[in-house]
Amino acid sequence: LYCQGPQADEHTPLMLRLSLLLLVGPLDALRVAVTGAGGQTGQHAFRKLLALPEFEPVGIVRSEESKAALVKSGVPADAVTVADVTDEAAIAAALAGCDALIIGTSAKPAPSGETDESTGRPIFGFPNGQPEAVDWLGQKSQIDGAKAAGAIHVVLCSSMGGTDPGNMLNALGRESLPDGSTKGGDILLWKRKAEKYLIDSGVPFTIVHPGGLLNEPGGKRQLVLGVDDERTVGERSIPREDVAEVLVQALRIPAYRGRSFDLRSMNEGEGAVTTDFAALLDELGGRDCDYSLGKMA
Repeated sequence: LYCQGPQADEHTPLMLRLSLLLLVGPLDALRVAVTGAGGQTGQHAFRKLLALPEFEPVGIVRSEESKAALVKSGVPADAVTVADVTDEAAIAAALAGCDALIIGTSAKPAPSGETDESTGRPIFGFPNGQPEAVDWLGQKSQIDGAKAAGAIHVVLCSSMGGTDPGNMLNALGRESLPDGSTKGGDILLWKRKAEKYLIDSGVPFTIVHPGGLLNEPGGKRQLVLGVDDERTVGERSIPREDVAEVLVQALRIPAYRGRSFDLRSMNEGEGAVTTDFAALLDELGGRDCDYSLGKMA
């Protein structure tokens, strides 16, 4: 096992336990928190973990309404916790006792109802929290909470586009002020800052940058890994369910630790459907995303 020699650290007992789980079957299930469990991609990951005996997932949602919806759909009530990720104390309490964390939260843009007079396009805002609050401070609180809990692994679902500060997503929710400065928006810049914070935290990590998210069934496409927003083959999109599967597999396959990569897919019917997720990682040839590229908030 990989817990001997210079790699051994304070996480070794839990790493040994996960290795034994994968080799010989369930012992004590690994307790995994999933934030954004009431959303779309996060909920897919949460439900996948619920179906796997080696995990004891805890879905973290923002409101009692979100919890009620999950429970109504058949999720056990004791598997769902309510905590706002922008509340540092609340998220720390929710993560206490967890061995690993999947971060599935993100600020969500929505039309404000107003129109940009110069372009005629709708103006978007972030009614449930600006990217700085959700994608930076909220994710920082989650990382800090996981570290305090002694977590052995944090898997972060982020987004492609981080190497390009001019990406159109950064303009959503951004407001120009009279002095020429701006406030709000810059979602990819705040996400990238949180990613780097995770890398520097000392907690074993996996960072996944999905392309455009599709509400289509998973398990029907060949998946494609890359770095730094490259696109050599495949599309710039991927079904949410396939993203969730990679988030879960990152917990199961030790080689995913310490890796940061982009995730896309071929069109359905092209290539061979991905089923070997260890071999999928080999596509990177040891490469990881380069954080000297692009810009952070």
